[in-house]
Amino acid sequence: MQITCMESINISRLGDLKRNYPALNQVILSSVTEVDTELLKELKKDYDCFIEFDHQTAVPIGNQYKSKETLGLDRLAAAVGGNVLFPDKELLVIDAGTAITFDLVDKNNQFLGGNISPGLKMRFRALHEFTSKLPEIENADTWSSIGKTTEEAIRAGVQNGMIFEIDGMIDHVRKDWPECQVILTGGDLFFFDKKLKNTIFVKFEITLIGLNRILEYNAEKN
Repeated sequence: MQITCMESINISRLGDLKRNYPALNQVILSSVTEVDTELLKELKKDYDCFIEFDHQTAVPIGNQYKSKETLGLDRLAAAVGGNVLFPDKELLVIDAGTAITFDLVDKNNQFLGGNISPGLKMRFRALHEFTSKLPEIENADTWSSIGKTTEEAIRAGVQNGMIFEIDGMIDHVRKDWPECQVILTGGDLFFFDKKLKNTIFVKFEITLIGLNRILEYNAEKN
């Protein structure tokens, strides 16, 4: 799978894509914002298979989540992507972004659900916004294990806390699934990938791999 990244898509850029990739005839759209009506018309008109990904879209793994309509589509796509790379394996997919999510897929290729907690930036911001005196700071690659200033204490608390949380979740899952494959992805993955004690597989494009598989799966069905 070839990956080309753009910050945004509009009709003009869609035209560029069609010229650069004339053989492209299948499209999947996954967006958390409202999509331009004219762009949608072009996508539906110009491609043999167009999928607007939502909770009703067929996916190639089972989905045991009880409130499917509230499940973040990025979580589901990442789980599918993990299953593409490691089929018939027990998986823990960790997405370290605005929020940090932990999602489980069993060896029968069933998405079981998972956990959601605040990400790095959200934790730093919450300490600042919900207290009267604590400053808002940013993460750093090096820090003290015990802070001797307020800034150091915040950084140590937030960053160590997240590392302990991730390692603790991996340990917890591997008690029942000793051979579980752990996949780390998301915008903050490169902050965590070398700091965890557990062995993990790092794949930034896991969600895109999952979206591509979902597109292929629906094209095959049609």
